[in-house]
Amino acid sequence: METDGIRPRLREFCSTRAPGVADGDDIFEVGGVNSLFAIELLAFVEDAFRIALEDEDLERKNFSSINAMAALVQRKLDTQR
Repeated sequence: METDGIRPRLREFCSTRAPGVADGDDIFEVGGVNSLFAIELLAFVEDAFRIALEDEDLERKNFSSINAMAALVQRKLDTQR
């Protein structure tokens, strides 16, 4: 799965709390996102893409935007091959 296929799923999930967020927008700065959503987002990413997030993955920069999350997911998928 390439990052272009990952982005739509992330975008759909994030739009529940941050409607209209662009792929490069910082989802924590646009409003509507709180710590509970952050936990839900982690669970969604692991479940939706069947990856295991490690402690070193849990940095804000990896979840700040749809682009950043797509890159993280792609890196994790690439290491599973």
